[in-house]
Amino acid sequence: MHLSADNRALSTDNVHSDRRFGVEHGGIHKPIHTSVQYGFDRVEDLIGAFQGTYKGGYQYARQGTPTTAALEAKITALEDGVGTVCFATGMGAIAATLLTLLRAGDHLVASRYVFGNTNSLFGTVEGLGIAVDKVDACSVEAVAAAIRPETRMVFVETIANPRTQVADLAGIGQLCRERGLIYVVDNTITSPALFRPRAVGASLVINSLTKTIAGHGEALGGAVTDTGLFDWPPYPNIFPSYRNGDPIGWGLLQIRKKGLRDMGGTLSSDQAHRISIGSETLALRVKQSSSTALALARWLERHPKVDAVHYPFLPSHAEHERATNLFAAGSWLLSFELRDPSSMVDVLNRLTLPIKATGLGDTRTLIIPVAPTIFWEAGPEARAAMGIAEGLIRVSVGLEDEADLIADFDRALQ
Repeated sequence: MHLSADNRALSTDNVHSDRRFGVEHGGIHKPIHTSVQYGFDRVEDLIGAFQGTYKGGYQYARQGTPTTAALEAKITALEDGVGTVCFATGMGAIAATLLTLLRAGDHLVASRYVFGNTNSLFGTVEGLGIAVDKVDACSVEAVAAAIRPETRMVFVETIANPRTQVADLAGIGQLCRERGLIYVVDNTITSPALFRPRAVGASLVINSLTKTIAGHGEALGGAVTDTGLFDWPPYPNIFPSYRNGDPIGWGLLQIRKKGLRDMGGTLSSDQAHRISIGSETLALRVKQSSSTALALARWLERHPKVDAVHYPFLPSHAEHERATNLFAAGSWLLSFELRDPSSMVDVLNRLTLPIKATGLGDTRTLIIPVAPTIFWEAGPEARAAMGIAEGLIRVSVGLEDEADLIADFDRALQ
């Protein structure tokens, strides 16, 4: 269990975070602020809000509200960072990070084992003149070999969706420190309940708040957190207008101004409130879902009709030692392959508890055949490069009883 600066456990600090800066009218939870416009007592302050000299209050809801600010403070504390910007979705957070900090002619090195939509986004930024090399991020040597003079950023995930590869997070962090590169780590699957990327030198941490942090499948959101470890003054892509005040905030200020003010990827106050409430059970949910996922992975690995199981806390996993050294648990994500791939549809249709659904990270267990759905657009060659077998099945483990879930898989595999 992670401890906060005042030696309190993450779960304790998180559930009391709303009260850290005071709550209106004595409420236990921060309220939902729906106002779009914000006024000023003095015109000097109104002018200062546009020129960046006035630091109090709010300007326009597209750049944030008191409700989103409260969530940003909570995520910053969870990730042990210096600041956070929230977005309408996790993909919005990733897009803003890439499009506001990279320019045409720059080069990005990324893990080839990334979420399908992130992989699609890489194709979009390539069309804007930003070169992208996708490499085996499980090897720091592969990342190092891809770096060029024009490389600005390295992007990886903690646990890859859906094949659960674990990047060499510490090795890449050291490499990025030595080369002066922005190191972006997507912490969505693990969340700060299991791992804080700051510990391996991450510059920026991405969370799709929709998944582990909110956890109930009823709110969309994303976040970018600055860990305070990157030296922004030498970075050439910070606009002159944002090179004011404390340099530690320059990168995040540019992400906020360009990603929210200019691009409009704003998280609503209602969704921010839902995410904040959902985050209060983060530690409990992750503990149970990780325990159930490990039990199900062990059971599937022993089943005669299962050919392979991919879960970082299984000793058979290629990055098992790395995962157990880095993470507090293995998370709620696993995938497996049947010995007879042609039986996949029948097996999934016989399951009664897992919901055949498009997403992941919910209180209910969700299941999906990967190749013909979320990675269909990538094509067979790209799937093969990412280690995705045509019969791969992804499971997002929820909060059902462990025995009930295993019994359901047992019936389906009969």
